[in-house]
Amino acid sequence: MKKTKLTERLFQLTSHNTNVKTEMMAGLTTFMTMLYVLIVVPGMLEEAGMPRGSVTVAVILMTGIITIIMGLYSNRPFALAPGLGSVAFLSVTLVVSEGIPWQVGMGMVFISGVLFVLFTIFGLRKLIVRLVPPAIKLSIGAGVGLFIALIGFRNAGIVVASEKSNSLQLGDIGSPNAILALVGFFIMSILLARNVRGHLLIGIVIVTLIGIPMGVTQLPSSILSLPESIAPVAFKLDIMEALKISYFPFLLAFFVPDFFSGLGTILGVAAKGDMLDKNGDLPRIDKPFLVDAGGTVVGSFFAAPVMSTYVESAAGVEAGGRTGLTAVSTGILFLLTMFITPLIMIIPTAATAPALILVGLSMLSAVKNINFNDVTESLPAFMTIVITIFTFNFGNGIAAGIIIYVLIKSLSGRYKEVHPGMYVLVIPLIIYFITLANN
Repeated sequence: MKKTKLTERLFQLTSHNTNVKTEMMAGLTTFMTMLYVLIVVPGMLEEAGMPRGSVTVAVILMTGIITIIMGLYSNRPFALAPGLGSVAFLSVTLVVSEGIPWQVGMGMVFISGVLFVLFTIFGLRKLIVRLVPPAIKLSIGAGVGLFIALIGFRNAGIVVASEKSNSLQLGDIGSPNAILALVGFFIMSILLARNVRGHLLIGIVIVTLIGIPMGVTQLPSSILSLPESIAPVAFKLDIMEALKISYFPFLLAFFVPDFFSGLGTILGVAAKGDMLDKNGDLPRIDKPFLVDAGGTVVGSFFAAPVMSTYVESAAGVEAGGRTGLTAVSTGILFLLTMFITPLIMIIPTAATAPALILVGLSMLSAVKNINFNDVTESLPAFMTIVITIFTFNFGNGIAAGIIIYVLIKSLSGRYKEVHPGMYVLVIPLIIYFITLANN
């Protein structure tokens, strides 16, 4: 497909060594791996007392619009949606456990978003990115990769959480869902080994079709559907109540993990697409930062918690996406789901799970550049990765890695290798973990 003057001017496809067809296929790949968002997020928000139909439309609108803005403004292949960690924190911790109305929770999301915007405008987010040592930045990519792979194994039912042993264990690999996911894994692996372009997307389609006779892929009774009104959830946030001093720990619990989760995802996905410079930084990172910050502010008005860059964006990058056209394509497809939701939702998690596992594999190569002969470099990197996986949270992993880096460098007499700004940065991170310990 030829590049038009408009797409070339907007996305500089030639300089990124890509084309319209590749970018649109990458956008479709990202979209298909993120479809579960339309089931999981509204389901959790419904537990917080929000009407599912209205909040589903709100999530679709925010995901589609903010992702399109990301593509047009930053020219990066990053797709955004309400962060699962924030959604779970709002619905389970604030509403169910603490009895705080969801409207107040959205007020906290608004305040958090405003702080994100201010941090971005004044260059503090960009400064923190530069302060983060190379060892941590390299480990972020690997942590993101293992995180994505774990999501894939979980969605496939191959790995499950055991309440009895309080750990992960092998699931029912004889179930139709797991068998179909394993079939998809081998199909995609073979396509990858044979260097077939679009191997993830092709595999997802094949697995979806195979799932029909297996009873895993459920065919819809209708193709079209009309979206419900968002009036019951729009502009219902309570900002003034959220400003209570007693709610500060909850606000901190929103802000810190989402700050570092966003950072980790952006750097991890960018590393996959060879977008980072020699220092492990993403040029013009302030643009995607401003979009996710602004998206969080706007989303709070429509009952969509913290808008975050999704790790599934790496699937689109793996499919060749390198510019904002990938994100624009993903966003448009999400907006279309408001009218064809029954058709889109037939894609089972068993079809997307193996794609996530393979994307995770492709992101592990970053660890080869970590100096494992120096424990003051390797230990913080290792802890960043394992705490990310063990706590299922990017923010926890990055925050712990930074704290350990500062401590081990300082206590081993190599404090001069630590940037002075790092000593300032660890203070709110330590407060954050203390807050978690007290809740």
